[in-house]
Amino acid sequence: MSIDTIDADIAKVNAHFSNMPDTKSVAHFKPGPGIDKLELKFDINELQNALTQALEKTEFKGDLSAGFGAFSLTRRPGVEIETPNDLSGLFFTRVDDTYEEVRREDVVDEFKFTELVPTFKGTYFEHVHDELTKRFPIGRMRVLSKGLYNCNSWHRDPEPRLHIPIVTNPGSLFLVNHHATHLPADGSVYFTDTRGYHTALNGGETHRVHIVAALPWEGSPT
Repeated sequence: MSIDTIDADIAKVNAHFSNMPDTKSVAHFKPGPGIDKLELKFDINELQNALTQALEKTEFKGDLSAGFGAFSLTRRPGVEIETPNDLSGLFFTRVDDTYEEVRREDVVDEFKFTELVPTFKGTYFEHVHDELTKRFPIGRMRVLSKGLYNCNSWHRDPEPRLHIPIVTNPGSLFLVNHHATHLPADGSVYFTDTRGYHTALNGGETHRVHIVAALPWEGSPT
């Protein structure tokens, strides 16, 4: 290695020392490729009240101690018993140093999830469902909990998703491909193109709870 290369590295590092990183904007939303904030907005107090009411009638399925819990807001008409696959569904991931993509779990036909689970009729969750379905094709609509100091697998889904944070903290981030940002719980609705590789991580000290609604499209892989 030449001394010129070493000198160039010293100059590069010294240049970084002269600029302090921005430590304030990370507590806010920053749009980027694959993630955007919509104009539609809900009442965050009503969302949080609806979550409290819902948890008096149902509970998160999954393993909250391991960081993942879910309950469904929509279902196939008349189908009262959901399967574990209904709460997860088809996704693609890379798991080892071959970097080859593998397929996990089974296809879920998002277009069939047209009915609000009756437990949530008359709640603010019904209002959210009504407003979303006026605008978009909505498939599975779930409430997902992410435990503290925890993250999801690095994967991609067949469809994009809408995220509505209900409870969060500044250490909760959403990553799509090469872009990462915080999603504040202020009633905003976020489009996330989860057809790209993504994960959600919670580096904070409290649980993170989002409504997540699938956006089925005719080109979705099966």
